[in-house]
Amino acid sequence: MNPNHQKPILLTLFTILFLLQLPNPNNASLSPPVTAVYAFGDSTVDSGNNNYIPTLFQSNHPPYGKSFPTKLPTGRLSDGKLPTDFLVSSLRLKPTLSAYLNPSVKTRDLLTGVSFASAGGGLDDRTAMLSSTLTMDRQWRFFEEALRKMKSVVGDSETNRVIKNALFVISAGTNDMIYNVYDRVPRSFSVSEYQDYLLSKIEVFVQRLYHAGARRITIAGLPPIGCLPVQVTLGSITTPRNFGHRICTERQNTDSRLYNQKLQKLTTRLSQKLGGSKVLYLDIYSPLIDMIKHPLKYGLEETSRGCCGTGLLEAGPLCEPQSRTCEDVSKYLFFDSVHPSQKAYSVIARSALKNLLSFL
Repeated sequence: MNPNHQKPILLTLFTILFLLQLPNPNNASLSPPVTAVYAFGDSTVDSGNNNYIPTLFQSNHPPYGKSFPTKLPTGRLSDGKLPTDFLVSSLRLKPTLSAYLNPSVKTRDLLTGVSFASAGGGLDDRTAMLSSTLTMDRQWRFFEEALRKMKSVVGDSETNRVIKNALFVISAGTNDMIYNVYDRVPRSFSVSEYQDYLLSKIEVFVQRLYHAGARRITIAGLPPIGCLPVQVTLGSITTPRNFGHRICTERQNTDSRLYNQKLQKLTTRLSQKLGGSKVLYLDIYSPLIDMIKHPLKYGLEETSRGCCGTGLLEAGPLCEPQSRTCEDVSKYLFFDSVHPSQKAYSVIARSALKNLLSFL
């Protein structure tokens, strides 16, 4: 074979690989690379902050962490990585996103991002108080502390550059709805009124981030709450038409969809209101409900029970070292009765990255 005939093929491959490394051509001149990822919210993005505060909402024990690279529990409420871990590795910032309160985190680590989130928390301070976890205001104060540390090492100008080009992730709301709406009877407000209250909390928090220099902010919507194994279990007991059957509580899923519609409108309005900012709604409902409806497409076999224990109620302290676990967690949508498995989180992360490509 003439070696010259291979050159166009090789050039084509190199060209494709090169183009894959480039940012979106429409944004190339406007959007510098992401410098860091900072996460706020609940267990969906808590890398282990709860290990360092006095709360029962911890997962620093087996079987949590069994799929993590170290095969050890880290404080993440899953068998392995969270979506933010996949995100930072995809952005080539670092392998995983550490918890801010982890003593091993150094000031220079802050320059590429950390998580300030707290499992069991929410947008409503009452939620965090019920679980003795970090309120959003407390998470904010830790962020301010991190800013001071960064400025002491690299100065104001470089810190401001990092923050301006960083990606901020807010993921909360599920605990709020469960603790303050579904588990609270009677209540003096409607579901819609409470959703509006949560959205007002998001708006205030985003404005605080903006005034601190943040310009790229993403906000995750609610999952199909009625399909969380613990809610399915409760629904099979308390909902007459679901009695004895493990099916999703559709009313709660409807609430999630309505909340997400409101959140989408809010993110659009905030992007227009906050000059030079990009505020993006992240849809986690769709990938989760698709995995529930079409499990085989994702190599899943079990979508209504968790891998830990019976899979019906165990989570956090109830998912113990002595708890039996499923043989193959990669076939389970949920690791415990509330939290998705690493396999599910990887699907959610891929979906989020597709949306982020045009956003960034």
